Amino acid sequence: MNSLTAISRPMKQIAIHTATRANTARFESAMTLAFSADPAARWAWSDPDQFLRTFMPLVTLFGGKSFDHGTAYVAEDFRGVAQFLPPGVQVDDGPIGELFERNMTEPGLGKVLGLFEQMASFHPREPHWYIPLIGVDPAFQGQGYGSALMNQGLAVCDRDGQLAYLEATSPVNRLFYERHGFRTLGEIRVGDSPPMFPMLREPR
Repeated sequence: MNSLTAISRPMKQIAIHTATRANTARFESAMTLAFSADPAARWAWSDPDQFLRTFMPLVTLFGGKSFDHGTAYVAEDFRGVAQFLPPGVQVDDGPIGELFERNMTEPGLGKVLGLFEQMASFHPREPHWYIPLIGVDPAFQGQGYGSALMNQGLAVCDRDGQLAYLEATSPVNRLFYERHGFRTLGEIRVGDSPPMFPMLREPR
């Protein structure tokens, strides 16, 4: 999943550094802000209070293992953040389901769980890097932060000759990822949800 922009123009050298679990609170806040207008995220949690209560802890449950592998990236002063999970590192589905059950009721709960099940079904069988979440503060989108974060992670994928996989959460974000070498595998959609696009990138 991502919340970026298709028109991202590097304008200067952007400093990228890694985050640790000591940065969890700030990392969660930055990612949640980045997704505040994301089509898929706000379809899932249209109520603002529910969105904040659910999405902030989801950031760490979904991609927090990147902190432990040195692959949680921050662009400058948390203007953008990204999570890359190495091959073989799995998302813990159980705690995510429990988070949803605490904060959601039917029929919304079933729809969101169904969306995540579809997301899981598209993951490659081959070893691959997974990018659970990547986003840029809306105040700084279009300034190259998303590309800088993506290039940081993809350089590792290319160095090791590994696939990279993610889900684009809008047609606009899909175009952004195509520019970085990803191709679309299909479409993820549940009921009246906006489309999401599972995407795969071969190493370069």
